[in-house]
Amino acid sequence: MTERRGLLVDWGGVLTTDVFASFRAFCEAEGLAPDTVRDLFREDPRARDALAGLETGALDRDAFEREFAGLLGVEPDGIVERLFGAIGPDEAMVGAVRRARAAGLRTGLLSNSWRAEDYDRDLLEELFDAWVISGEVGLRKPDPAIYELAAERLGLAPDAIVYVDDLPGNLKPARALGMATIVHRRAEETLPEVEALLGVPLR
Repeated sequence: MTERRGLLVDWGGVLTTDVFASFRAFCEAEGLAPDTVRDLFREDPRARDALAGLETGALDRDAFEREFAGLLGVEPDGIVERLFGAIGPDEAMVGAVRRARAAGLRTGLLSNSWRAEDYDRDLLEELFDAWVISGEVGLRKPDPAIYELAAERLGLAPDAIVYVDDLPGNLKPARALGMATIVHRRAEETLPEVEALLGVPLR
């Protein structure tokens, strides 16, 4: 069995607090049913297509805001900031990535997001040896090609990588490539699993 020497993580919902909790807070502020945003992304092909377009760079942010706000029946201006306004860092998970890199492991970010400018570049460079952001490369999870690209940028074979994501559907292609995968809910559950796979203390 290949020695696991890489940790690859998602951003939203892994290195941050719960994305869906932020969506619920948005719905409450807008006078919508609590799971309106979640349900749109899960069940409405127009919402899924708009998100996919945003995350691959095929749809610009203004167009996404008009499209998605129209589906919700809310004001479009600043809707992205409003959707994600209740998100903050998960310090335990950020600290774990920092410790993994300090221990000599390769660390990487694999995120569906529209642009790298929305990230703190100093923090990216501190935490990661490599990153793949969907809007920069024109691919998004769960396309298998984006996981292959992440492994290539890390300089590791997929079976040497542990991948953590909060969406189970995003783990399936990684697992098919040979990555060890962990679905993230809470740091106190995720980190013991990561430590067991990598053999490095992260808390």
